[in-house]
Amino acid sequence: MNAPRTRVQRRPVHGVLLLDKPLGLSSNQALQKVKWLLRAEKAGHTGTLDPLATGVLPVCFGAATKFSQMHLDADKTYETTLHLGIRTSTGDAEGDVIAQRSVDVSEAQVLEVLHRFTGPIVQIPPMHSALKKDGRALYEYARAGVEVERTPRNVTIHALELQAIDLHGPLPAVKLVVHCSKGTYIRTLGQDIGEALGCGAHLRTLRRVRTGDFAASQVLSLEALEGMDDAQRMQCLMPAEALLPGHYVVTLDNDNAGRFLSGMRRRGSWPDAAQVAVYGDSPRALLGTGHIVAGELIPGRLLSPLEVSQSVQQHGPVDSDNESVV
Repeated sequence: MNAPRTRVQRRPVHGVLLLDKPLGLSSNQALQKVKWLLRAEKAGHTGTLDPLATGVLPVCFGAATKFSQMHLDADKTYETTLHLGIRTSTGDAEGDVIAQRSVDVSEAQVLEVLHRFTGPIVQIPPMHSALKKDGRALYEYARAGVEVERTPRNVTIHALELQAIDLHGPLPAVKLVVHCSKGTYIRTLGQDIGEALGCGAHLRTLRRVRTGDFAASQVLSLEALEGMDDAQRMQCLMPAEALLPGHYVVTLDNDNAGRFLSGMRRRGSWPDAAQVAVYGDSPRALLGTGHIVAGELIPGRLLSPLEVSQSVQQHGPVDSDNESVV
């Protein structure tokens, strides 16, 4: 007889953990494993990585989930290896080979094509993606053998760096570093580069090395997290304000902090600012975000008083030099 499964006692957890998503897991599978290890009530991730991709996956807990959109919108940087001469049904190594051509290109031609794909470009989202059409993910249509019309999207490739190249070996390939805007499909970019070279291509490897201000040097592997005790895991969490770099900072006294948390606008001698991180001063703690127009602080995403209290209990007061309310 199988032993009964132990029910995990969930708890409020607040903050951000930078996970090195392992090969073979979907982003949601990785998220659920981390959520289980921390026994967290609420969690989400910022930006999906395919099962064959690895790298920086910020996992947000509790209060931090309210600001996860900040990193969905952030620029990303990837390292990828394109296998030249072979096209696959999915654009990566998981798919079936659908075309094979000889590779007869020079390094100069590769560099010219990379230059052509740098800057604003238009992409057609791949069928094997989680983008939805009429309520269904595109990959569901693809698995059923149905191809649907997709709306082209404008993205920006800020930089394409050629790291390594092998055009004459048994597995012709180029290794690239791609710095791009949100919404860029690297598989589609790889396929388009292959077609521009006249030989076709698919992604052999893909690793996200940066999202916004978060870099691969900061990530924690799932194996390392599994080897820790509970206290060590909790110490790996960054506070929610880690998601708000570059925000103009306003600190409110207790009376104004309470009014702000209830959704009321506050007035002060602040400059106009589109992105504002708002703190209370006793204890110094993140209250939420907003924006300032003509000296008026307008609430945006707000934490609840309970989330503020729990965050201070977990991470301690914020140590920061902030502006004060007038």
